[in-house]
Amino acid sequence: MLFQIYGDAALWQLLGWTAVFVGLILANEIARRTKAGGIALLVVLPLALTAYFIVVAVAAAGGAEWALKNQTYLYMNGWFHYAKLYAADIGCIGFMVLKYKWGKLGKAHWFKAWPFVIVGINILIAVASDFESAIRGSQALAATGDRWWKSSENVWLYGGWWNWANGIAGILNILCMTGWWGIYSSKDKHHQDMLWPDMTIWFILAYDVWNFQYTYANLPTHSWYCGVALLLAPTFAAAFWNKGGWIQNRANTLALWCMFAQVFPLFQIKNCAVLPSLYANNVQNLNAFDLTQVADIATTGIKANPVPQGVVAMLALAINVVVLAMIIKRSVQQKKNPYTNEIWTGTKDFEEAMARAE
Repeated sequence: MLFQIYGDAALWQLLGWTAVFVGLILANEIARRTKAGGIALLVVLPLALTAYFIVVAVAAAGGAEWALKNQTYLYMNGWFHYAKLYAADIGCIGFMVLKYKWGKLGKAHWFKAWPFVIVGINILIAVASDFESAIRGSQALAATGDRWWKSSENVWLYGGWWNWANGIAGILNILCMTGWWGIYSSKDKHHQDMLWPDMTIWFILAYDVWNFQYTYANLPTHSWYCGVALLLAPTFAAAFWNKGGWIQNRANTLALWCMFAQVFPLFQIKNCAVLPSLYANNVQNLNAFDLTQVADIATTGIKANPVPQGVVAMLALAINVVVLAMIIKRSVQQKKNPYTNEIWTGTKDFEEAMARAE
């Protein structure tokens, strides 16, 4: 079992997951269907939150008690969370520029490579975090005899070879993005979607497994939400009504989730918290056991169970190797460069997406 879901907390854990999943799907629909919705959620809201983050940081630096006790300051003050939020949101804005053809930039052929660039940057941010965990785990092993190390958010992580394996899978996943200039606007009345038809189910599967493992190993107190609900929401939408629009769905839901999690981190850390089976003692009272408040995990008696991390990491690596091999095979057969050309032409996913393209 990947997560600890049982006992009195199970109902709240499942309700919390459902609320996040449905909420992200609905928020994405608001952001994608109209310019006003997209601007409100992906431009105005991030600007307001930026002002909030600055006020909290300045007040905390000045010793203000309310800021030092602020949820964002206490639990989400690491470089990764801010980098992910702003990288995702910048990607969303670029996607709107492309789909609405705003200005010279939105009409420029070279700017069609923007989705590849921003997705690649987001993946590399996670890869760097994976490698950091592997290194810190090795340092902890040399110093203490165990791989536990405490992140900048005060969460105890367990770094090891699985982080190296998944980091490599992430790098391969970047190479699995094909048809960089094959970006289109949907032909509906409002050009509500940016389409990337060459990003088929094969890439989505490789990405989802890799990203789930990343969150599972590096964001364990968040993974039930950002590693399951957040990944399934854009995939669900792309599978049923937004063919070819997965990357737009993914960027929108990621940015919106990061904003929510940055302001209300206790939702996933305490109120509706779910721990992975890494923490092997099956901690049942999650509200009472807050990993961010544990000064030394050795004093808790908790033992690590890294087996699920290792299994999923190898699965992520294997899937990305297989998908990359398929891409190489198709590019050789079609005598195409898989990055400057679309190579999934003729497949069901590609043709359904192209049927929506302008």
